[in-house]
Amino acid sequence: MNFIDVLAADRAVAIIRARDPRTAADAMEAAVRGGFRLLEFTLNTPGALELVESFARRDGLIVGAGTVLTVEDAEAAVRCGARFLVSPVIDEAVVAAAARLAVPIVPGTQTPTEMLRAHRAGAAAVKLFPAPAGGPSWVRAVLGPMPFLKIVPTQGVDGANAADWIAAGCLAVGTGPYLFPAEALAARAWDVVEARARTLLAAVR
Repeated sequence: MNFIDVLAADRAVAIIRARDPRTAADAMEAAVRGGFRLLEFTLNTPGALELVESFARRDGLIVGAGTVLTVEDAEAAVRCGARFLVSPVIDEAVVAAAARLAVPIVPGTQTPTEMLRAHRAGAAAVKLFPAPAGGPSWVRAVLGPMPFLKIVPTQGVDGANAADWIAAGCLAVGTGPYLFPAEALAARAWDVVEARARTLLAAVR
């Protein structure tokens, strides 16, 4: 399975950031039960690399690492089986490392200039982070002169507006706080996560 092809088909990535590996694993299991195939474990989650390695062994899932800030982060994640990398920023050295490792990278950008810079550096897609006010309208404005950009917003996406982002021209969305609300993680209410996964995937498809 090719990351970009599955991203274009599924339209959503589940992004987990948690305080402990057990919570992260159980929460992501609920997202998988809800239909997610694209999973991102942020590297500032304890045990993130072990989680990448564990989930990457499973058929039908494409597992990546998020919050990749250094070349060393990229190398460690790929060694553990990460099949895509995500960063909150654009760093050409990290993008080049991803190319050398033959793994797609989605760097964080917020302006049209940063998006073009990431695209020209070889990014597979660009992460819109943080999302600006009036997000879908902003995306339409950017895609007018640069329709070749593959934009993936990852902040402020929820079940109510996910379809608007896709309709605006985004390739896909990333979802973290909506899919994994803090109160559900604290209560280990995995049924909430699974239900939200189904809601969001239905919205983007």
